[in-house]
Amino acid sequence: MHSLREKHTIYNDSKKQQLQLSLVISVTFAQMLKRIIAICLLVALISSNFSRFFIYAGFELNHKYIAENLCINKNKPWMHCNGKCFFMRKIKEAQDNEKKQDRADQQNHYQEALPVSQPVSTIAFATQSLKITYPNTATPETIQRSYSILLPPKVA
Repeated sequence: MHSLREKHTIYNDSKKQQLQLSLVISVTFAQMLKRIIAICLLVALISSNFSRFFIYAGFELNHKYIAENLCINKNKPWMHCNGKCFFMRKIKEAQDNEKKQDRADQQNHYQEALPVSQPVSTIAFATQSLKITYPNTATPETIQRSYSILLPPKVA
């Protein structure tokens, strides 16, 4: 039989181990969550930059279905289109979407730099002005001082 004190220390040790385990799990979970968020952000950035590649990959994977069902020129077999018209249309749509997005981004930058929503206030200047005249007399003391400074040293 264990004494009461031994049971109490065993209980405290098991509580400490449970707390340490929960800390390790929470730190591991936080690190894993940071990695998942970083990977999701990278995938989002890459997918926006490689939209044409994804269109091309989708065209190559579904080439037969596109040629048979989605091709604009399927009634004109002598053109040998085989779905390329559909592919070109999708590429053009992607380029147009990118241009629209770029224009929207540029407009947002202009709006941030130059707020148009605030009214422009006008500033009125007074037409009266003061004319101050200074005397045109030369001060000989200034000239003599500067002359003495600019002379080279005398050789003895």
